[in-house]
Amino acid sequence: MIEAKLLRRNAIGVDVNPEAINLSNNNLNFTIQTNSKIFTRQGNARDISFIKDNSINMICTHPPYADIIKYSDHIPEDLSHLRYEEFLLAMKDVATEANRVLKKNAICAFMIGDIREKGYVRPLGMETMNIFLESGFKLKEIIIKEQYNCRSTEYWQKKKKSFLMLAHEYIFVFQK
Repeated sequence: MIEAKLLRRNAIGVDVNPEAINLSNNNLNFTIQTNSKIFTRQGNARDISFIKDNSINMICTHPPYADIIKYSDHIPEDLSHLRYEEFLLAMKDVATEANRVLKKNAICAFMIGDIREKGYVRPLGMETMNIFLESGFKLKEIIIKEQYNCRSTEYWQKKKKSFLMLAHEYIFVFQK
């Protein structure tokens, strides 16, 4: 949202957590000479009905990784509370809504990583990518982002382990 404001773009920031909205609003509280409109709104990516069909040029988002890290304690619509399979079902709704609001040829980009359960990799990134493809998006790019300085890196490095650490995330860039 800050970058959109600095670039003098119109932007709508949506988050299910009111604390995130308050933080964004505080961070956006600076003056810059612009005619752009910056809005924040508490909402759920599965239902952004307050946005008109075919009205958005770009979506940029970073959904949670199923129930790996909880982003709230008390918000039922928070995707970070969903188990793996439930999360994937919810992402179908997210993809449908994204497709609805984007203009023709517009871009949808999101960052997501894989997860590990009981010593095995679950390909959350690739499965989510496929959901967006099945929803009618075309894949423009897959960007691999290496992770550095993660909170849990030191914890896992100290443990005796028989697996490699997941040290990347995907940035998928789709076109409607």
